[in-house]
Amino acid sequence: MSDFISPFISNLLIFIGIFMLLSVSLNLVLGFTGLLNLGHVAFFGIGAYTSALLVRNFDAPFVAAFFAAGIVSSFFGFILMWATKKLKGDYLALATLGFGFVVYSLLLNLGFITRGPLGIPGIPKPNFFGINIASNTSYLILVAVIVTISILIMTKIVNSPFGRLLQASRDDELGLRILGKDTSRLKYKIMSVSAFFAGIAGSLFAHYISYIEPGNFYLTEIILILTIVIVGGLASIPGTIVSTFIIILIPEILRFVDLPSSIIGPGRQIIYALILIGMLIFKPRGLFGRIDLEWYLY
Repeated sequence: MSDFISPFISNLLIFIGIFMLLSVSLNLVLGFTGLLNLGHVAFFGIGAYTSALLVRNFDAPFVAAFFAAGIVSSFFGFILMWATKKLKGDYLALATLGFGFVVYSLLLNLGFITRGPLGIPGIPKPNFFGINIASNTSYLILVAVIVTISILIMTKIVNSPFGRLLQASRDDELGLRILGKDTSRLKYKIMSVSAFFAGIAGSLFAHYISYIEPGNFYLTEIILILTIVIVGGLASIPGTIVSTFIIILIPEILRFVDLPSSIIGPGRQIIYALILIGMLIFKPRGLFGRIDLEWYLY
């Protein structure tokens, strides 16, 4: 029994760590800056494919591919912000949602690079100076270290003078401009930082599951990370950390219910959507949030 439970729990904790990093990075732009980015999962996919292709096709070391995943995703984050710099609220949300569709379509149709719907199999596990991170336990330690360091960096960012400027831009962008601050530059920087951490989360994801395909990064995944951020609370990193455990663990109950596999997958998405709708109706600030999501739409 212990041989079964241990891999199951470690697998679950690895996914919790990866989606925690992805969700906290989304909260940087959504909660702390007020940017309704619904294309965040695209950066996740870009990072995963960048890392997988570099290691599998070019024999790049994992460390180089890992950071390349973040840098390439960061570049696309900058491009997205540049293209949508004049948009706000629901218009920005629709534009970023469209960006997610574009990235998904490219992953699906650029077969000569991404292998299209066939996906990329055989992605090797990370290797550090000859040490292969092959077991679930060792990979869990790797994920825990990277996620902890990343969250500490993001916490440092939001508590810095730069972070306070981001929150001021969210609350009163016009007032900040009157004081002589370049709010566009702030948005470029934070979108790039957010995309960087989403990219490295994608790298961890790709090297853990060893096979990726465009469906892993379809827009339905945004429901999951949006639910995590909103349940935990906008502009609350501790809230996002707590809610990641809650949101990932709740649907796992379905594993112990005698249901066909064809129902379990859609059932999880339904649970995420119901939790999201319930929080928006009854507790719009989430568990630890300081602002309401509806405030962004006006």
